Amino acid sequence: MEASKVGQRRAHAARRMFPAMETMRALRIARAGAPLVLERIPRPDPGPGELRLRVAACGVCRTDLHLLDGELPGAAEPIVPGHQIVGRVDALGAGAGGFAPGDRVGVPWLGRACGVCRFCASDRENLCDAAVFTGYRRDGGYAEYAVADARFCVPIPAAIDDVAAAPLLCAGAIGYRCLRMAGDAATLGLYGFGAAAHVAIQIALHERRRVFAFTRPGDLDAQRFARELGAEWAGPSDTAPPEPLDAAILFAPVGALVPAALRAVDKGGAVICGGIHMSDIPSFAYRILWEERVLRSVANLTRRDAREFLALAPQIPVRTHTEVFALENGAEALAKLRAGALRASAVLVP
Repeated sequence: MEASKVGQRRAHAARRMFPAMETMRALRIARAGAPLVLERIPRPDPGPGELRLRVAACGVCRTDLHLLDGELPGAAEPIVPGHQIVGRVDALGAGAGGFAPGDRVGVPWLGRACGVCRFCASDRENLCDAAVFTGYRRDGGYAEYAVADARFCVPIPAAIDDVAAAPLLCAGAIGYRCLRMAGDAATLGLYGFGAAAHVAIQIALHERRRVFAFTRPGDLDAQRFARELGAEWAGPSDTAPPEPLDAAILFAPVGALVPAALRAVDKGGAVICGGIHMSDIPSFAYRILWEERVLRSVANLTRRDAREFLALAPQIPVRTHTEVFALENGAEALAKLRAGALRASAVLVP
């Protein structure tokens, strides 16, 4: 109730300060640790090289929870979260190319990179020191409109509708990159079976991999869901798999799962950490890393990841399982995500 009153006061202030401006509804976080508040703020205008989109859908990601909890340093304040944006081009800034008004466009996490540093020059723009991230360093898609750099937007395949496409822009694409990092692993473990894993399993099965799913202990619904999607085995994350794995991907932000996954992979196996934030990893004996096991993280995405994955998704075809929330119910969507009460992906629709 208090957050609602704050939003109303800010909306009235915006109308007084910007009487001639078009406004829009948006969910914003004033600062780390502050609640998500629905406000009416000025509608943004696209700058040079930018597109303005009328948002059709925006996926809800665990990264948004980390942002809300102040676990990601350096966030813009205030900030409109959301980095799985599907929208239609509403206006173009000077010099913006590649798209036309009415085109359907996706905006992922990587909103901009410098293009000239050693990382960008070596096809690693996801590691660019000057990168700008959507819904973190610049306003995202928890709003009726969003502005994005045209060079970092991607077309959405016609075969995928707005709501189904939104989770593909982060959860799906990060799962795709994690699978690439796992190499040719034939037996694959997925730790944490939510938005990313429920897409990754579809890609893995398409590639004829065998999948073993690990969920929160006691989460029988998630285990059942994993088996429905084709997992050969599904069980609690504190249990060893029925056979050694070639690779394991951790989507759950739980550091204690790293030693568990290292124990689960065979000699020469890889453990891939797919999240932007994770609780501390406890110390572990060198013997579970020895024998050429590999532990690595995946950071962000490149434009190439997004484009390759979106081209592949209709061929599989990937089916996203979603729960739709109205924009004003964004806080409820995040609360359900925090509680583990979502079967797959939450999507906000303005």
